[in-house]
Amino acid sequence: MRTKLFAGVAFAALMIPASAFAQSSGTIDSEEGTEIVVTGSRVDNGVSGVIVPDTSKAKGVLTQEFIQRQAPGQSVNDIINQLPGVSFQNNDPFGSSGGTLTIRGFDSSRISQTFDGVPLNDSGNYAIYSNQQLDPELIEQVNVNLGTTDIDSPTAGATGSTVNYRTRLPGQDFGVKLSGSAGDFDFFRIFGMVDTGEFTSFGTRAFFAASTARNRSPFNADAKVEKQQYNGRLYQPIGSNGDFISIAGHYNENRNNFQGSVPLRTDTAAVTGGRVVGPNSSNRFPITTDEREYTVADCSITNTARPGVADTANTCGSIFDERFNPSNTGNIRVGSRFTLADGLTLYVDPSYQYVKANGGGTVVGQEARRDVFPAGGAANCNTTANGVAVNCQTGYIGGIPYFGRDLNGDGDLLDTIRLVAPNQTQTHRIGVIASIRYEITPDQTVRLAYTYDRARHRQTGETGYLQLNGKPVDVFPVNNGLTDANGRVLQRRDRLSFAILHKVAAEYNGNFFDDTVHITAGLGLPFLKRNLTNNCITSSAAGFVECFTDDAAAQAAWLAGTPTQPAVGVLPAFPTQGPQQRILNYKKALPSIGYVADISSNFSLFGNYSKSIQVPGTDNLYNSFYFPSTAAQANPAPETTDNFDTGIRYRSSKVQAQAVAWYTDYKNRLAQSYDVELERSIYRNLGTVKKFGFDGSVAFRPIPEFSVYAFGSYLDSEIQNDVVVGRTTAAGPLGPVGSPIYAPTAGKREAGSPVYTFGGGAQGSIGPVDLGVNVKRTGPRYVYDTNEPVRAIVAGTTYEVFGTKTPAYTLVDLNARVGLEWAGLNKNTFFQLNVLNVFDELFVGGFQGNINQGPTFSPNGTITNYGSAPNSQIGYPRTFIGSLVVGF
Repeated sequence: MRTKLFAGVAFAALMIPASAFAQSSGTIDSEEGTEIVVTGSRVDNGVSGVIVPDTSKAKGVLTQEFIQRQAPGQSVNDIINQLPGVSFQNNDPFGSSGGTLTIRGFDSSRISQTFDGVPLNDSGNYAIYSNQQLDPELIEQVNVNLGTTDIDSPTAGATGSTVNYRTRLPGQDFGVKLSGSAGDFDFFRIFGMVDTGEFTSFGTRAFFAASTARNRSPFNADAKVEKQQYNGRLYQPIGSNGDFISIAGHYNENRNNFQGSVPLRTDTAAVTGGRVVGPNSSNRFPITTDEREYTVADCSITNTARPGVADTANTCGSIFDERFNPSNTGNIRVGSRFTLADGLTLYVDPSYQYVKANGGGTVVGQEARRDVFPAGGAANCNTTANGVAVNCQTGYIGGIPYFGRDLNGDGDLLDTIRLVAPNQTQTHRIGVIASIRYEITPDQTVRLAYTYDRARHRQTGETGYLQLNGKPVDVFPVNNGLTDANGRVLQRRDRLSFAILHKVAAEYNGNFFDDTVHITAGLGLPFLKRNLTNNCITSSAAGFVECFTDDAAAQAAWLAGTPTQPAVGVLPAFPTQGPQQRILNYKKALPSIGYVADISSNFSLFGNYSKSIQVPGTDNLYNSFYFPSTAAQANPAPETTDNFDTGIRYRSSKVQAQAVAWYTDYKNRLAQSYDVELERSIYRNLGTVKKFGFDGSVAFRPIPEFSVYAFGSYLDSEIQNDVVVGRTTAAGPLGPVGSPIYAPTAGKREAGSPVYTFGGGAQGSIGPVDLGVNVKRTGPRYVYDTNEPVRAIVAGTTYEVFGTKTPAYTLVDLNARVGLEWAGLNKNTFFQLNVLNVFDELFVGGFQGNINQGPTFSPNGTITNYGSAPNSQIGYPRTFIGSLVVGF
């Protein structure tokens, strides 16, 4: 077996007890078994808990020593922001409101995030919800593959990086930990944990933990955040050779208002007549720190129930900050290791997950019915009877629910009522990662793995009533959705998806040339199925639907009124696509190979190649239901990447350093434009995209009481082709009718990712006092893939209302800890102060990089107007948090 002996090497020593370089038990043990063996004494926690593992992949690892010094309750995705290549913009200082993550330019939908082997990416669109992560006190360590996935990764969506974190083991001795935190913006959090210690003669032990946190928005004081979380783990060792069985459970509940998302434009009054900071399309981004806080006025539902009068809904409850983003998530995780014979080991990790969540939103519901025959115009269904040219029906039609019944109790059908109408998602997901590892010789091992992941993804859109203050009566209208005159629950969408993954993989590890060269080679073969049922009519290529629940007559009437859709490019006119089921299958051989070569006792070279795939997500595939199943547009190609890493490392008892060059070649790079109000994405294929960059880090600990760390990264990307965003409907400069309209993306950088990042940190101890600082500068990020500015046309004149890139910004965070042993308390009791964004820098937070601004084109293809400016989060202000931690 490959060995490297560093007496007293702190960095390496930490890798053994942490034993978590990847998500599954089999991958962990495989990498640990072929990593390093350390002799000598262990030095406490390496360089402030930052580790550079000696693997063929470019990785970074953060241990509990680093994690516990960050803000209490913080999202793990913010914590890894101190690794090279990682860029995360937190929506608030506390980690409870979400955020935007990229790694080497891979956005969160392309990054595999796992929790004890459980895939956390949404099974439908692969999104990562950073506000629903494990309490940081329970994370033993988090490790990040900067550009590759693991061979048994349970994902159909990761084309690049992985974020893997693991729950701590229960302590062998009884113990209690209590933590109370308070800070700016009414932040208050309590965390408690109990370790049972070994309570059977077999060494069984467990822990139980719970936390609750709340705060108000730093930007809009009326927006609230509430979160509670419960965790537990039971651990049973088997024998003395490392075998075990572990069962863990997790439940997280969020009740959050959206907040801090405003149009990314800084117009002057001379351009628009004046704008103020706020969430509406007529608002803008703050220019000074004094403008960060804005007010959303209290509102009241004003339309009263008046018989015989057309009562009209107002806007109360519709503003983005008035919307709720509720979620209930939970999982059960099992991990196990069994030695079957000498050199033969079995690993089995099953899991179950549950998700119930939505993104808020309102709609103006109609008491009247809707005329679904467009040829004769929209008749008034309260005064006109059905006939040859009029057919009035109930249903969710044209984005509006028509109930055909009295909603406000005034005895007429004349009124409009504002209702809560979110896109609701409920997911039941089961999975298992199993592998068997055989040690052929002490220097040669092979591993066979099987991964299964099955997610039942139910997406609906029920409506519900609002209170007089605009807040929902129930944040989950799926619990009791409003019905139409026929007793049918109206749905803005109605679909059932099964995302099913079978994956087989083989991996070889070997040492050569007196253990100076280590080779890892693998092959993964995923079989991916998307079983999709849409119970609505798809009426546009953007995925808009007309839903009639199970009212076959109403559905047939709408189809009779709109039987065909116009030609699209070379595709002639085609029948309107009604409810249907489609099954799509994907498979791809995914090879990987890597090496580590020792060129001295301290230096090593490493390199890695891997191929990855992302199957189109459910939103993209349901959008394609607009086209007949036989059309090319109905079968979007999967995205694939070829990823290359190569670099050099230096590792000694005081220094760890790594420099990496990397290259990624995308095929069928999918891009999307998202409308936050419509909760809908439009997908386009950017074709081939090439990316390359450099990552580097160095950690230095000259004495046990002091350590420093620095890192940096550079990213370049080039989209190879212009992208078709429309077609002409009249002859003109672009050619005849049907000529393509292109977005000028060729040669441009991808939007949303910083051109560079760099930073570092230092940690020191003076008696009972620990002081630390983290600094990070995030470079500019392009707003659009076209690398064009944000524009507005006012009175025929085009203005630039925001630049091509967001400005670079620097965040400085401080942490200080005072141990209370001098007061007669134990070493586990201390006071901690965290100060975030010390210099109160105003910066642009997270935003989604879109292709372009969604311009409106004339029939011949010239631009006549631009879409709304994209929304961006406001970067959080300076924040103080104090915590008292008691342990015994």
